[in-house]
Amino acid sequence: MVSHNIKARGSLSNSAGRFERYETESFDDGWDAEDDLPVLRTEVRQEVARSAITYNRSPDLPFDRSINPYRGCEHGCVYCFARPSHAYLGLSPGLDFETRLVARPNAAGILRKELSARGYKVAPIALGTNTDPYQPIERDLSITRSCLTVLQEFRHPIGIVTKGTLIERDLDILSEMAQDGLVRVGISLTTLDADLSRRMEPRSPSPQRRLSVIRRLTGAGVPVRVMTSPLIPGLTDHELEALLEAGRDAGADAASWIMLRLPREVSGLWQDWLKQHEPARAGKIMSKLREMHGGRDYDPRWGRRMRGEGEYAGVIAKRFALAVKRLGLATRTPSLRCDLFSKPAQAGDQLCLF
Repeated sequence: MVSHNIKARGSLSNSAGRFERYETESFDDGWDAEDDLPVLRTEVRQEVARSAITYNRSPDLPFDRSINPYRGCEHGCVYCFARPSHAYLGLSPGLDFETRLVARPNAAGILRKELSARGYKVAPIALGTNTDPYQPIERDLSITRSCLTVLQEFRHPIGIVTKGTLIERDLDILSEMAQDGLVRVGISLTTLDADLSRRMEPRSPSPQRRLSVIRRLTGAGVPVRVMTSPLIPGLTDHELEALLEAGRDAGADAASWIMLRLPREVSGLWQDWLKQHEPARAGKIMSKLREMHGGRDYDPRWGRRMRGEGEYAGVIAKRFALAVKRLGLATRTPSLRCDLFSKPAQAGDQLCLF
C-alpha cells in the first residue's frame, strides 16, 4: 500500500538506484486515503567531508572545479539531472533524492585547508553545480555561507548557480566580492507559469520570486546571468524569449540555455511525471527529445548532451541568438579575477622579518 502522502514532492516514486540488487514496490490496497497518510518529511544526515573541491575535465563546462555543500535537494525538481548521483549512496534518485539529504558541515574547514595548500593554483570555483547550495536546509545549517566566508577571506573567484531565495541573506558578502570582480551568479528560470512551476519544481521559489532575487542581486551590484534551463520541448520552449526578456528587465546582463537532460533514472521519473501531469503532451515532448538525441531519451556524449543536435535544436539555438541580441544580453562575460587571490595568515605561520 502507499506509505506516505507525497504532496509537494516532484518524484512520484522511490524506485531503487541502479546499483541495488533488490527493489520494493508500494501498491494501493484500498484501505488508506492519501490525505490520511503521514506526510513524507525531509531527513538530513551529516557526512564528514574528506575534500571540499571536486575537479572535472569536462569540455562542456566552463569551470574545472566545484563545491557542493549538500547531496540531494529539497527543491524536488523532477527533471534534475543530478538525481542519479543519489544511487551512489544506496538511495533512490526518486523521492530519496529530495527527502533524504546529506549535509557536509565541515566543508568550510576542509576548503580552507585546500586553498592554503602550497601547490594550490587558483581558478574560479563553481558553487552549486550538482545540487542547490541555497536549498531550504541551508537556512538552519549555513554551510554555504561558511564556505562563502572562506572564499571571501582568500579573495577567491566564484560562480554560483541557484534558484533559491536564501542567496539574498548573503548579499553582504556577495556585494563586496562583486566590487572586486570575484563573483557572478546564475539564476535558473524555467517557466513564467506559476502553476507549472509548482508541479514541476514543487519546493522551489515561484518564477516571480526568482525574478525578485535577480533584482535584489543586481541592485546590490552583483552581476547575474538568467539561465533558461532546462528548456523543455513542447512544454516550456515557447517561453524562451519571454524568459530572457523577464530576466533582462529584472537586471540580468547575460543569459544561457540548456535543453532538458534525462540521464539514467531521470528519464523514467520524468516520463512518470508527464503521464500524471501532462498526459496530452507527453508523446510530443518525448518525440522531440529523442529527435535531438539520435532516437534515444538522452545522449551523454560531450558536445551533444547539453543541447542535442538536429533541426529542432538548431531552431532553438537561432531563437536564443536572436533574442539575446535584441535584448542586449551577453552570452560571454568578463573572466572573474584570479590575480587578487591571497592566502591569509594562519596561526603558527612564521612571520617575515623584512
